[in-house]
Amino acid sequence: MAPASLFSSRFLRFLAVGVMNTGVGYALFVAMILGGSGQFAAAAGSTALGALFNFQSIGGLVFRQRALRLLPSFLAVYVGQCGANIMMLAALSRLELGPLLAQFLLLPFLATGTYLAMQSFVFRDRDGARSGEKG
Repeated sequence: MAPASLFSSRFLRFLAVGVMNTGVGYALFVAMILGGSGQFAAAAGSTALGALFNFQSIGGLVFRQRALRLLPSFLAVYVGQCGANIMMLAALSRLELGPLLAQFLLLPFLATGTYLAMQSFVFRDRDGARSGEKG
């Protein structure tokens, strides 16, 4: 698949932007740790700043929408995804899977669910339909 056609699919752009966003979030976490923050403060700070960055990158590069009125819905999807992640991790821990393996196994489900939620509840056209591009 040629690079141009690879990024014609919104879902593939979402996955590529997700890789970038993960790198930015980790870089923020590292910077905060090296700057003297504790691990919980660094995690909270990098998550908050990362979510704002992610809104711009996912909104602009994936869905082609960056209106600030969408930010509350975007953050609500993140909160919901985090809750679902925690519940599924708890369920997998009962199967005695370690947290790293459990999280790895959940990644495809979390990515797909987050994409569908973003497409359905956040980045919609004004008339309520999903954004104009296909999938």
